[in-house]
Amino acid sequence: MAEANRKAPPVDTLLSTTSPSVPLTLRKLYFLRFAFAAVWAALLFTTADTLGPLSVALLVIYPLFDVAAAIVDVRSAKANGDTAPALYVNIAISSLAVIGLALAATSGIPDVLRIWGVWAVASGIVQLVAGTVRRALGGQWAMIISGAISAFAGTSFFLQAGSDDPTLGNLAGYAFLGGVFFLISALRLKRARNGA
Repeated sequence: MAEANRKAPPVDTLLSTTSPSVPLTLRKLYFLRFAFAAVWAALLFTTADTLGPLSVALLVIYPLFDVAAAIVDVRSAKANGDTAPALYVNIAISSLAVIGLALAATSGIPDVLRIWGVWAVASGIVQLVAGTVRRALGGQWAMIISGAISAFAGTSFFLQAGSDDPTLGNLAGYAFLGGVFFLISALRLKRARNGA
Protein backbone atom coordinates (compact mmCIF):
# COMPACT_ATOMS: atom_id res chain seq x y z
CA MET A 1 0.00 0.00 0.00
CA ALA A 2 2.86 2.37 0.86
CA GLU A 3 4.37 1.64 -2.57
CA ALA A 4 1.09 2.56 -4.22
CA ASN A 5 1.06 5.92 -2.43
CA ARG A 6 4.58 6.75 -3.64
CA LYS A 7 3.81 8.27 -6.98
CA ALA A 8 6.31 10.08 -9.12
CA PRO A 9 5.84 13.86 -9.08
CA PRO A 10 3.83 15.18 -12.02
CA VAL A 11 5.85 16.21 -15.04
CA ASP A 12 5.27 19.68 -16.43
CA THR A 13 5.52 18.96 -20.14
CA LEU A 14 5.93 22.63 -21.04
CA LEU A 15 9.00 22.99 -18.83
CA SER A 16 10.43 19.60 -19.65
CA THR A 17 10.41 20.23 -23.40
CA THR A 18 12.01 23.67 -23.20
CA SER A 19 15.70 23.64 -22.41
CA PRO A 20 16.61 26.46 -20.01
CA SER A 21 19.99 26.69 -21.74
CA VAL A 22 18.44 28.01 -24.98
CA PRO A 23 17.85 31.62 -23.83
CA LEU A 24 21.19 31.58 -21.97
CA THR A 25 23.06 30.44 -25.09
CA LEU A 26 21.26 33.00 -27.23
CA ARG A 27 22.01 35.75 -24.74
CA LYS A 28 25.74 34.96 -24.78
CA LEU A 29 25.69 34.72 -28.56
CA TYR A 30 23.90 38.06 -28.90
CA PHE A 31 26.41 39.79 -26.58
CA LEU A 32 29.25 38.33 -28.65
CA ARG A 33 27.61 39.50 -31.87
CA PHE A 34 27.29 43.03 -30.49
CA ALA A 35 30.98 43.13 -29.50
CA PHE A 36 32.06 41.74 -32.86
CA ALA A 37 29.90 44.22 -34.79
CA ALA A 38 31.23 47.19 -32.80
CA VAL A 39 34.88 46.27 -33.38
CA TRP A 40 34.27 45.34 -37.02
CA ALA A 41 32.46 48.62 -37.72
CA ALA A 42 35.25 50.68 -36.15
CA LEU A 43 37.89 48.89 -38.23
CA LEU A 44 35.93 49.16 -41.48
CA PHE A 45 35.20 52.84 -40.91
CA THR A 46 38.93 53.59 -40.92
CA THR A 47 39.32 51.99 -44.37
CA ALA A 48 35.92 52.82 -45.89
CA ASP A 49 37.16 54.77 -48.93
CA THR A 50 39.37 52.09 -50.47
CA LEU A 51 39.45 48.37 -51.04
CA GLY A 52 42.75 47.44 -49.45
CA PRO A 53 43.78 44.14 -47.85
CA LEU A 54 42.25 45.07 -44.47
CA SER A 55 38.88 46.20 -45.83
CA VAL A 56 38.62 43.14 -48.12
CA ALA A 57 39.44 40.83 -45.20
CA LEU A 58 36.82 42.59 -43.06
CA LEU A 59 34.18 42.30 -45.81
CA VAL A 60 34.70 38.55 -46.03
CA ILE A 61 34.99 38.00 -42.27
CA TYR A 62 31.63 39.61 -41.47
CA PRO A 63 29.38 37.07 -43.27
CA LEU A 64 31.76 34.28 -42.22
CA PHE A 65 31.18 35.26 -38.60
CA ASP A 66 27.44 35.28 -39.35
CA VAL A 67 27.71 31.67 -40.57
CA ALA A 68 29.57 30.63 -37.40
CA ALA A 69 27.01 32.40 -35.18
CA ALA A 70 24.12 30.76 -37.03
CA ILE A 71 25.70 27.33 -36.50
CA VAL A 72 25.89 27.98 -32.75
CA ASP A 73 22.29 29.17 -32.89
CA VAL A 74 21.20 25.99 -34.71
CA ARG A 75 22.78 23.83 -32.01
CA SER A 76 20.97 25.83 -29.36
CA ALA A 77 17.67 25.47 -31.24
CA LYS A 78 18.14 21.71 -31.57
CA ALA A 79 18.48 21.49 -27.78
CA ASN A 80 14.92 22.80 -27.69
CA GLY A 81 13.68 20.37 -30.34
CA ASP A 82 13.47 23.12 -32.97
CA THR A 83 14.54 22.24 -36.52
CA ALA A 84 15.34 25.95 -37.14
CA PRO A 85 14.85 26.00 -40.93
CA ALA A 86 15.33 29.79 -41.09
CA LEU A 87 18.78 29.43 -39.54
CA TYR A 88 19.82 26.90 -42.19
CA VAL A 89 18.65 29.33 -44.87
CA ASN A 90 20.72 32.04 -43.18
CA ILE A 91 23.81 29.80 -43.20
CA ALA A 92 23.38 29.20 -46.93
CA ILE A 93 22.80 32.89 -47.74
CA SER A 94 25.76 34.08 -45.67
CA SER A 95 28.03 31.40 -47.16
CA LEU A 96 27.13 32.65 -50.63
CA ALA A 97 27.80 36.21 -49.44
CA VAL A 98 31.34 35.21 -48.38
CA ILE A 99 32.06 33.97 -51.91
CA GLY A 100 30.24 36.86 -53.58
CA LEU A 101 32.06 39.52 -51.56
CA ALA A 102 35.45 37.92 -52.17
CA LEU A 103 34.79 38.02 -55.92
CA ALA A 104 33.20 41.49 -55.87
CA ALA A 105 36.20 42.94 -54.01
CA THR A 106 38.30 42.37 -57.13
CA SER A 107 35.92 44.57 -59.16
CA GLY A 108 35.52 47.56 -56.87
CA ILE A 109 33.33 49.18 -54.23
CA PRO A 110 30.16 49.38 -56.38
CA ASP A 111 30.08 45.60 -56.87
CA VAL A 112 30.77 45.07 -53.16
CA LEU A 113 27.81 47.32 -52.29
CA ARG A 114 25.55 45.41 -54.70
CA ILE A 115 26.47 42.02 -53.21
CA TRP A 116 26.22 43.36 -49.66
CA GLY A 117 22.86 44.90 -50.50
CA VAL A 118 21.41 41.65 -51.81
CA TRP A 119 22.78 39.80 -48.79
CA ALA A 120 21.36 42.38 -46.36
CA VAL A 121 17.90 42.10 -47.92
CA ALA A 122 17.88 38.29 -47.94
CA SER A 123 19.37 37.83 -44.46
CA GLY A 124 17.13 40.58 -43.08
CA ILE A 125 14.02 38.76 -44.26
CA VAL A 126 15.32 35.51 -42.76
CA GLN A 127 16.10 37.26 -39.45
CA LEU A 128 12.62 38.76 -39.39
CA VAL A 129 11.05 35.33 -39.92
CA ALA A 130 13.31 33.65 -37.32
CA GLY A 131 12.54 36.34 -34.75
CA THR A 132 8.81 36.02 -35.37
CA VAL A 133 8.91 32.24 -34.94
CA ARG A 134 10.93 32.56 -31.72
CA ARG A 135 8.83 35.25 -30.04
CA ALA A 136 8.04 32.92 -27.14
CA LEU A 137 11.72 32.87 -26.11
CA GLY A 138 11.57 36.58 -25.36
CA GLY A 139 13.84 39.35 -26.57
CA GLN A 140 12.96 38.76 -30.21
CA TRP A 141 11.23 42.05 -31.07
CA ALA A 142 14.63 43.66 -31.54
CA MET A 143 15.53 40.87 -33.98
CA ILE A 144 12.30 41.38 -35.91
CA ILE A 145 12.88 45.14 -36.18
CA SER A 146 16.55 44.59 -37.07
CA GLY A 147 15.56 42.18 -39.85
CA ALA A 148 13.15 44.71 -41.34
CA ILE A 149 15.76 47.49 -41.17
CA SER A 150 18.34 45.19 -42.78
CA ALA A 151 16.05 44.56 -45.74
CA PHE A 152 15.52 48.30 -46.26
CA ALA A 153 19.22 49.09 -45.77
CA GLY A 154 20.19 46.42 -48.30
CA THR A 155 18.08 48.15 -50.91
CA SER A 156 19.82 51.46 -50.18
CA PHE A 157 23.27 49.82 -50.50
CA PHE A 158 22.31 48.42 -53.88
CA LEU A 159 21.17 51.86 -55.03
CA GLN A 160 24.23 53.56 -53.54
CA ALA A 161 26.45 51.40 -55.77
CA GLY A 162 25.39 53.57 -58.73
CA SER A 163 26.36 56.86 -57.06
CA ASP A 164 29.31 59.00 -58.16
CA ASP A 165 31.37 58.38 -55.02
CA PRO A 166 30.41 55.04 -53.42
CA THR A 167 31.95 54.27 -50.04
CA LEU A 168 31.92 51.41 -47.56
CA GLY A 169 31.25 53.79 -44.65
CA ASN A 170 27.53 53.03 -44.53
CA LEU A 171 28.31 49.32 -44.10
CA ALA A 172 30.10 50.18 -40.84
CA GLY A 173 27.02 52.04 -39.59
CA TYR A 174 24.78 49.18 -40.69
CA ALA A 175 26.89 46.62 -38.83
CA PHE A 176 27.04 48.71 -35.67
CA LEU A 177 23.27 49.28 -35.66
CA GLY A 178 22.73 45.54 -36.16
CA GLY A 179 25.03 44.94 -33.19
CA VAL A 180 23.00 47.33 -31.05
CA PHE A 181 19.86 45.33 -31.85
CA PHE A 182 21.67 42.15 -30.76
CA LEU A 183 22.61 43.90 -27.51
CA ILE A 184 19.00 44.97 -26.91
CA SER A 185 17.80 41.43 -27.60
CA ALA A 186 20.41 39.98 -25.21
CA LEU A 187 19.30 42.35 -22.46
CA ARG A 188 15.64 41.51 -23.08
CA LEU A 189 16.42 37.80 -22.95
CA LYS A 190 18.12 38.34 -19.57
CA ARG A 191 15.06 40.15 -18.23
CA ALA A 192 12.75 37.40 -19.55
CA ARG A 193 14.96 34.75 -17.94
CA ASN A 194 14.80 36.61 -14.60
CA GLY A 195 11.03 36.82 -14.86
CA ALA A 196 10.97 40.58 -15.35
